Amino acid sequence: MPKTPVHRSIVERLLRVFTRVEPGEGFTALVLTLNVFVLMTAYSAIKPVREGLILSMRSGAEYKSYMGAAIATALLFAVPAYAKVADRYARNRLIVGVTLFFAANLVLFRIASAFPTLRAELGLVFFLWLGVFNMMVIAQFWSFANDLYREEQGKRLFPLIGVGQTLGAAAGSGIAVLLLKLVGVYQMLLVSAALLVVSAALTQVAHTREQNRRSYPPAGPATEHGRKEGVPLERSGAFQMVLRDGYLRGIAVFSVVFTFVNSNGEYMLGRLVKESASAAVARGTLQADAVKEYIGAQYGDFYLYTNIATVALQAFFVSRFVRRFGIRFAFLALPIIPLIDAVGVGLTPLLALLFAGKVLENSLDYSLNNTLRNMLWLPTTREMKYKAKQAVDTFFVRMGDVTSALFVYVIAGVLGLGVRTLAVASIVACGLWFVVARGILKRRDAISSSIPPPAAGKTEGEEAEAVG
Repeated sequence: MPKTPVHRSIVERLLRVFTRVEPGEGFTALVLTLNVFVLMTAYSAIKPVREGLILSMRSGAEYKSYMGAAIATALLFAVPAYAKVADRYARNRLIVGVTLFFAANLVLFRIASAFPTLRAELGLVFFLWLGVFNMMVIAQFWSFANDLYREEQGKRLFPLIGVGQTLGAAAGSGIAVLLLKLVGVYQMLLVSAALLVVSAALTQVAHTREQNRRSYPPAGPATEHGRKEGVPLERSGAFQMVLRDGYLRGIAVFSVVFTFVNSNGEYMLGRLVKESASAAVARGTLQADAVKEYIGAQYGDFYLYTNIATVALQAFFVSRFVRRFGIRFAFLALPIIPLIDAVGVGLTPLLALLFAGKVLENSLDYSLNNTLRNMLWLPTTREMKYKAKQAVDTFFVRMGDVTSALFVYVIAGVLGLGVRTLAVASIVACGLWFVVARGILKRRDAISSSIPPPAAGKTEGEEAEAVG
């Protein structure tokens, strides 16, 4: 029998500029892309409030430097609390409810900011809250995306959805600046709350669309997609789940290591920028009172180039690279750029070389690495996606930052050693990164091979068309 022609909507044909979109997939993919864009904009809208509140406090700058450890500690309590909520509610009610909970928090913060006595003490609480909020809502979003799609779909569609995240990070700050001028600092809390309500609505739209469009994918040995949506998750702790599963332990260690490497690189870049400014002052080519402007301009260029490269890579490179070379090659290639950066600093600590290297490293981290990290969860169970992923993407990522901060404190602060020592540490960490990545891929292949195909004799496109 001749094959039935495949009909794609206009939206799906347009989205194929970024990745391969099969019939029936375009609407939900577009909703998810818009959803993560809204989430990133909501976060960008309240970052100025965070800075204003904490830096207006006495010793605010010092408090800010200590908050990484405080956020990690808070996540030790927030993640188990999230897991308990996940035990009780179906996925749409869980995500919508948690998102609206954070929106309600913002309204309460806005009310508190109207009272001078409360506003004076609000800085630390809000900084801590925002650190938890930002990590948890993004992890929750990707848990939802992982739950919606089979592994084959996720490999194709996650690069597209990631465009929303990178655009939200790049454009969200600009949108926040414009809104800030219109409504003022504290009203931005309500703007962000409104955006979270929009995000909750988009989540419900995507959930309803996928639930009505087709039956849920069949269950397999390593996945529980067969569970009906009205049934909550099985009761189990998020951290316990990570610790007892080898695959999840690997992802957790990987999260600590790659974050450590990236944070080390950020410190080395900062040191070289500051040393460059001091050298310019010593040569007489820069006035001493213009050092802040010089450093600000350097970082302005750095963030601009990184944002441009990130959006370009996410939109036009990630999907094609993964499709051409596969997840295995792409995942194992990730440590190469930070390794080159670290070797370069170890041999010749030149600002121009590290500047260019960190632009490429960060843009690949925010695009390719972010997409691949989320793909790792596609073959896992629903419990892992909603609970263990929260622990890994929040606490263990934050622990990478904390580990780097402690290491920098000892090496640079206590021992007074230079960036070359930090570069050597990053080289060793990149080697560990590669070893851990190989272990993750080996376990992932074993899990993926145990999951049966979605439907015998049918491609994703044919199945989508049949039920669409």
